[in-house]
Amino acid sequence: MKNEVWKKKSLIWDFAISDLKNRYRNSVLGFVWTLLEPLFILLVLYVVFTNIFKSSIEHFPLYLLLGLIMWNMFVRGTQLALNSIHSRGQVLSQIHIPPEIPSISSSLTSLFMLTFEMIVFAIFLVVFHFLPPITAIILPLIIGLEFILVLGISLPLSVLNVRFRDTQFIWTVIIQAGFFLTPVFYKIDILPKQVQNILVFSPMVQILNFAHDAMLYGTLPTSENIVIAIGTTFVILLIGYAVFRRLSHRIIEEL
Repeated sequence: MKNEVWKKKSLIWDFAISDLKNRYRNSVLGFVWTLLEPLFILLVLYVVFTNIFKSSIEHFPLYLLLGLIMWNMFVRGTQLALNSIHSRGQVLSQIHIPPEIPSISSSLTSLFMLTFEMIVFAIFLVVFHFLPPITAIILPLIIGLEFILVLGISLPLSVLNVRFRDTQFIWTVIIQAGFFLTPVFYKIDILPKQVQNILVFSPMVQILNFAHDAMLYGTLPTSENIVIAIGTTFVILLIGYAVFRRLSHRIIEEL
């Protein structure tokens, strides 16, 4: 199956570009919204957390923007995956295409959007006269780990939402709760120790910590945290793929 998916890599690319175009179809500003959206959200949260809830985090605007960008990749990738098979139902029923392709393309779309948003982040680095430390060179590896995580969750979501339409509503609630349980606008050490001991096994918590520390504070992750992050991410990928394979064999008939 891996070889079959690889042979269709051009189709994965086409689907990803199509998803990106459809997101901004009939929009006057088009792709510019990819840059404006994180900027507007940043401005709102920056006002809230600097004037109402005071934040003492060093380089807070950059901390907040980077957290939002990394979190948005996770949210968009998984939400696109929810309807990835539904939206390609006609194509999948007419042409033999590996059912993994829609999920892979939705994950790739979220990666494209993150790339655009990093342009906004680079602009803010200049505005705040901030020169990233040498540890920032590992950021692509951190993003790569997040891509694997997004794919590992996207695969089961794509088929579960075909079988059980409640999946999309349940996932929305999980995403909303996850935003507040992930250090997007705060540092994990403000939470009670018992909560920290649980959240340390969340790959998104580790990924955001890695990104913040490497990009802003010149700190590399510990070997223990690397093992936890990689281990939990690949466990999620394996379980997600197993669920996907179990439910996808009759998925076309249910579209």
